Amino acid sequence: MSQAPPRSSVTRELLDLLSSMRFAIALLSVICIASVIGTVLRQSEPMGNYINQFGPFWAEVFGKLGLYTVYSAPWFLVILAFLVVSTSLCIARNAPKILVDLKSYKEGVREQSLQAHHHKAIAELPCNPQMALAEIGATLTQLGWRARVQQRDNGIMVAARRGAANRLGYLAAHSAIVLILVGGVLDGNAMVKLAMWLQGKQLYTGSGFVSDIKPEHRLSTANPSFRGNVSVAEHQRQGIAVLSLPSGVVLQDLPFDIELKKFSVDYYPTGMPKSFASDIVIRDGATRREATVKVNEPVIHDGLAIYQSSFEDGGSKLKLRALPLTHGGTPLPIEGRVGTKLGFGEQTLELDGLRVINVENLAGEGSSSGADVRKVDLGDALGKHLGSGAKSNSAKALHNVGPSFSYRLRDASGQAREYNNYMLPVELDGQKLFLAGVRDTPAENFRYLRIPADENGSLDDWLRLRQALADPALRDAAAQRYAAAATPPHQPHLTPQLMLTAQRALTLFSGAAAKPGDEVKGGLPALSQFIERDVPESDRQRVSEVLLRILNGGLFELHQLARERAGLPPAAADAAAQGFMTQAVLSLSDSLYYPSPVLLQLQDFEQVQASVFQVARAPGQKLVYLGALLLIVGVFAMLYVKERRLWVWITPGAALASSQVRMALSSTRESPDNATLFAQLKAAVLKEPS
Repeated sequence: MSQAPPRSSVTRELLDLLSSMRFAIALLSVICIASVIGTVLRQSEPMGNYINQFGPFWAEVFGKLGLYTVYSAPWFLVILAFLVVSTSLCIARNAPKILVDLKSYKEGVREQSLQAHHHKAIAELPCNPQMALAEIGATLTQLGWRARVQQRDNGIMVAARRGAANRLGYLAAHSAIVLILVGGVLDGNAMVKLAMWLQGKQLYTGSGFVSDIKPEHRLSTANPSFRGNVSVAEHQRQGIAVLSLPSGVVLQDLPFDIELKKFSVDYYPTGMPKSFASDIVIRDGATRREATVKVNEPVIHDGLAIYQSSFEDGGSKLKLRALPLTHGGTPLPIEGRVGTKLGFGEQTLELDGLRVINVENLAGEGSSSGADVRKVDLGDALGKHLGSGAKSNSAKALHNVGPSFSYRLRDASGQAREYNNYMLPVELDGQKLFLAGVRDTPAENFRYLRIPADENGSLDDWLRLRQALADPALRDAAAQRYAAAATPPHQPHLTPQLMLTAQRALTLFSGAAAKPGDEVKGGLPALSQFIERDVPESDRQRVSEVLLRILNGGLFELHQLARERAGLPPAAADAAAQGFMTQAVLSLSDSLYYPSPVLLQLQDFEQVQASVFQVARAPGQKLVYLGALLLIVGVFAMLYVKERRLWVWITPGAALASSQVRMALSSTRESPDNATLFAQLKAAVLKEPS
C-alpha cells in the first residue's frame, strides 16, 4: 500500500506548476479567448436584446456563464489572479538566476571546452602572452565587449560578453504582464464591488432622481478606485457620480461639486456634433477653481480626472398643445420640463428630450434609425401605416428641419410607447408636412404620421378635418353635399344612390364600421377590404376607382363644412388645395392607426443643456502605463538583442616571443549574423582576413 507523498513534496509540485511557463501560457490563452468573446459579443446590453439574438434558453445559459460581462465575471477575475500569481512566481524563481548570470562572465571554463563550440578559431600572434592580452583587451573594449581576465598557471583566459539586456528583457516583459493585469483590476468593477462589500452598500435597481436614492446605495469619498458619470445642467452643480454595474447602479460621493457655467457645441453640416466643451467651476470646500473640459482634454483635480463624455438635455421647459383627434375634443395647453412625468388621463406622460437642431436628408434614400432622430432619413419610405412617405431617387439635400421633442405615454401596467414629433413643417416633394413619429420599443425605427400643413403653415385645417371625420352628422352632411354636386342635371334620380355610396365610403374610411379588436380599423385598408370581400374580382378595378373618386369628393365637402363651422371661407379649388387634400387622405388613413387619441405639438421651448462628465479615480492607470512601457522594452530586448559570449585562451607559442590564441563564440540564438560577427572578430583579434 503506497503512502501519500509528503506535504512538502505536494507544495513543491504545486509551486512548480504555478511557476511553469506552460501553465502561464495556458492561462493567457484562456484570457485571449475570453477577450475575443467580450469583443464579439456586445457587453452589458439589455437582456431582451440577448433573448432576441440567441433565444430564451441560450440567452439564460450565456448569462449564467457571465458572457455578457466577461471582464468582470468571477471566473475571469480568478484566471487573472492565477496568471498574476503564476507570472510573479516565474519572476521570483528566475530573477535571482538572471541577476547572478548578469554578473557572471564564466571565465572559469576549461580551455578544452572551447573546442566544442560551433564558432571557433586558433592563430599565432607575434608577441608574448601579456602583450597579446593587452591588444586583445583594447580591441574587445573598442568593439563594445565587456571582459574579465583569469590568470592561470598554463595560460590566460579572457571571458567577454555583449547583449546582457536580453536577460533583462525577460524580467521586463514578465513584470509588464503583472503590472498591466494588476492595474486593470484596480481600475475595474472588482474594486467597486469590494468597496461595496467593505462599506455594506447595495446595488440600486430602480429608477428616479439621484437625490431620492437612499444612503445604502452610496459609496463614500474614500473609495480608492471608480469610474462614473456625472450629469450637470447649466447653472447647476452636482457632487455625485453614477457607477453603472451589470445588475444596477451605485452612487459615488465626490470630494467636490462640479458646477456647469456654460456648455458649447459645434455641429458638422450633417448635424452630428463636431466638438463640444464645458466651462465648469470646481467647488472643493472653500476652494473655487474655474476650468474648461474638452473632449480628450480632461481636468485633473485632487487626483480625480474629469473627462468630457457627452451632452444631453438638462431639463428644458416645453410648452405643448394636446390636440385631440376625436370629435368634440378641444386643444389643451401643457407645460413641463424634460425629464419629468405628468399625469395624462389614465396614462403618464414622460417628457424625454428636446433636440433643437435636426439636419436631415430630405431627398436621398436610406434607412431610418430610431436610436437618434438626427439619423432619420426623412426622404425614405417610413413603412407600415404610419409612414406613407415620399420616395426620391435624387441626390442628398441636407437641411435643418428645426426642433423636435420626444416623449413616452406609459399606461397603468407599465407599458410605454415612444413618440417623436417635429415642431415645424418639413418640405418634402414640394409639400409641407408635420411629422409625428411613434415606435413600440426602442429596438424599432420610428414610424411617422405625415400631416399636411394648411395655408397658414399650421395643422389646424387637417385637425378640423380629422375631427369632422369622426362626427356622423358631418359625414352625412358631406355625403349629401357631394351627391347634390356630383349628380348630373339630367339624372336627378342618381342623387340618393350617390349619397348612400358616399355615406358608405366615409363611414368605412372613418372606422365607424369597425368592431373592437378588428385589425382593419378604417382608412384606405377598410375600403380595400370591402372591395375584396363584396365586389366580384372582375369589377374590382372599376369599383375601386369609382369608390376612391367618391371618397375624395366626400372628404373635400367634409373639409369645406369643417371650415364653415370654424367661421373660415371655403377652400379654393386650386393646385395647393388639391395637394393638401391628396396628402390629407393618406394622413387621415394613417391617423386611424396612430396609437394615441391625442397628438402633442411643441409650441415653444426654453432650452437648458446638460453636460455629461466621466469622473475617474484610476490608481492602476500609472501601473498600466508603466507596464506598457516595460512590455515594449522587454519584447524589443528579447527579440532584437542577442546575448553573446566570447572566450579567448592565450598561451605561449612555439616560437620565441609568440602567443597561441584560441577563440570561441556562443549565442543564445543561432543565426547567420553570428558567422559574420565571428569573422569580424577573427579579423580584429586574430589578425586574420575576414
